[in-house]
Amino acid sequence: MSSALETLRHDFGGDIIEPGDAAYEAASRTVLVGGTPAQVLRPTNLHDVQAAVRFAAAAGIPLAVRGGGHSFAGLGTNDDGVVIDLSLLADIQIVDKEQHLVRIGGGATWGQVATALAPHGLAISSGDTKSVGVGGLTLSGGIGWKVRKYGLALDQLVAAEVVLADGNVVRASADENPELFWAIRGGGGNVGIVTAFEFAAHQTRDVYFGKIAFPATEASAVLQGWADYVRTAPEELTTIANFANPFAGGPNAPIEIHLTFDGDDAELAAAAIDPIRALGTVIADDVALQPYAVTLVDGMIPPPGIQLVTRSAFVDKESVAEVIRILAEVGTSEGTPIMAVRSVGGAVARVADDATAYAHRQAELMFATTIIGPPPAIEAARPGLDAVWARLAPHVNGAYSNFLATATDEDVAAVYPMPTYERLAAIKRQYDPSNLFVGNHNVRPA
Repeated sequence: MSSALETLRHDFGGDIIEPGDAAYEAASRTVLVGGTPAQVLRPTNLHDVQAAVRFAAAAGIPLAVRGGGHSFAGLGTNDDGVVIDLSLLADIQIVDKEQHLVRIGGGATWGQVATALAPHGLAISSGDTKSVGVGGLTLSGGIGWKVRKYGLALDQLVAAEVVLADGNVVRASADENPELFWAIRGGGGNVGIVTAFEFAAHQTRDVYFGKIAFPATEASAVLQGWADYVRTAPEELTTIANFANPFAGGPNAPIEIHLTFDGDDAELAAAAIDPIRALGTVIADDVALQPYAVTLVDGMIPPPGIQLVTRSAFVDKESVAEVIRILAEVGTSEGTPIMAVRSVGGAVARVADDATAYAHRQAELMFATTIIGPPPAIEAARPGLDAVWARLAPHVNGAYSNFLATATDEDVAAVYPMPTYERLAAIKRQYDPSNLFVGNHNVRPA
C-alpha cells in the first residue's frame, strides 16, 4: 500500500484528498450517502485516471467511481477504499457540427450539457435532473424527457474513451472493441471508466413542459386512463405520473401528470396533451412553452440524517392494468411510499432486445417507489413497503439500476436477465478479470 501510494503521488497530477484534509468531509460522500474512503482522487486529465486505476489495482483496496454522485445506493463512495471523482473532467465540445457529434467528459452533468448545447439548438435525450452525471445515467440507461422520441441516453452514444482495469485506454464503438461498446451501454461501470463520451445530438426546439394535476379521489380513473392513453400517444409526448407525495398530503396528494411535448407547434401539442386534461377534474395546469434546458430540475439534496430508499421495476403491456390498479389503491392509503410511474416504449422499444446491455426494451412503464426519512422512520416503513412489493411481484419484472437503493445479488439478477448477465460476465472476464470495478451493480467475471 505504501509503495503504491508513493507511486501515485509521483504520477498523479490531480487532488489527493485524505482523512483530516479540509475538503475530506464533502469529498467523501455522495449526494445521498456518506462514506469513509482512504483516498478521494480528483483527476484533471486522462493520465491521472490511468494512474488512479493502477494505484487501486496495486493497493488491492475497493474502488468506487463517481460522476455526478447521485447513485441511490451510494456507489460513488465506499469505506477504506479509493474513490475516483471525475468531476473535473467535464469538457463539452461539438466536434462535428454537421453530424451534431458532441464529446463530453466523463465527469460532466446533464445540466452542464443542456446549457452548453442550447445556444447551438442541440440536445441529447438524457434524464430530468441537472446535477445527475452523464456517466452514471448513460452507462445504465437514461430515461428522461425525450425518451419516447429519441430513446435512452445510451442509444445516442456512438463511441467512448475507456480506461480499463490495467490502466490502458481504448476506444469503444460499433467498429472498435464492439463487445466493450455493447457492455458499456447498459452494463454500468462494470468494465471500465468512461473518461469521454461521444454522442449524436439532435436539433431541438422549445418544448411544452409542465404538470396537470387531479384530485386523489380520482386516482384510479386518472391513472388507468393515462396508462391506456400513453400506449398510443404521439412519441413526442413523454409523461410521468407522480402521486402520494408526503410533502403535498401523502395519500391525499394530487395525482400529477408531468409531461413534455417535444416540439413548439401549439396545435400538435394541444392534440397530444388535451386527452390528458380530459382524464378527470383538472385542479392545476401549468404546461407552457419552455426551452428544453428548463425541463431539467435541481436534484434533491436531503438534509443530514435523512435517507431515501428507492426501488424500481418494469411493467409489460399485459400487466399494466393490474399494476396501475394496485398502485392507485396503495397510493391513496395511509403509509404509502412516494410513487412515480414513467411511460417508456416508443423509440426505446424499436431497438432490438440484445442490441445493448440494457435489457428491458419492451416495457411500457417503469415505476419506482421511494420512502424518505430518518433511519427509524425508514425501518418502520419497510414492512409496509415489502407488502406492497409482494403484491406487485407477480405482475412486474426486472429493475432499473439508476432507481435502486441497494446493489444485492437479487438486484443484479433483476437488472440483467440471464442471457444479458452471461454475456456481460464473459466481457468482464476479458476486460476486468480481477473484478477491480466492483463498485456497481456488479457482474462477476465468468
